[in-house]
Formats: sequence, C-alpha cells, structure tokens
Amino acid sequence: MAVILQIDFTMPAEMLGENLTEAARGLAESINQEPGFMSKIWTENTATGEAGGIYHFADRASAQAYMEMHVKRVEAMGAKNIRGRIFDINETLTAINYGQTGKGQTGH
Repeated sequence: MAVILQIDFTMPAEMLGENLTEAARGLAESINQEPGFMSKIWTENTATGEAGGIYHFADRASAQAYMEMHVKRVEAMGAKNIRGRIFDINETLTAINYGQTGKGQTGH
C-alpha cells in the first residue's frame, strides 16, 4: 500500500531559496532512483528557516528505509530538529480531491 513520508527540519535561512535550489539539484535527481519512490513535493519557509518534503512511496518499507538514510544526510548538511513521519493514504478521499495515488497518475 502506498504511503506518504513527511520530513521537516530547521536550517539556516541563508541555505534555503535559490541557494537550496542550486545546491540540491543533484540530490533531487538522485531521489528519483530510490526504491519505491513515486514523487516528492519540496517544502520550505525562508522566513522561519524550515524546509523538508512530502514524499509518495509505493510501500511503507521503502519509505522507512529512505527516511532513515535521509535523516542522516540532512543532518550532515546542517539541518536541526529533524522530524520524519509516515502516513497511510486514504485513496478514496484522495481521488475525490484530485490527488495522485500512482506514479504519473492524475486524479482528474
């Protein structure tokens, strides 16, 4: 069953915005190769120094393995207060709101 992985953390604001976009381009491309990965929405709030992402994985085991690896990676990049949580997807309600429940699908 597909799941959502939410990871968020604090990071110096000067490392966000365009700086993050440039620094993380290779990382973004590599995420596409992770087992079970389906999609990611990158999140950031430069006013509060918060960043992270909402990931869609094909299964809980893939999301768990990625979370364990990624927490160490962002910690090495200077992130603090790292939090990761995995949620099941209610596919019926998600489809009503045009959410994607499969790679490349749209709810329209």
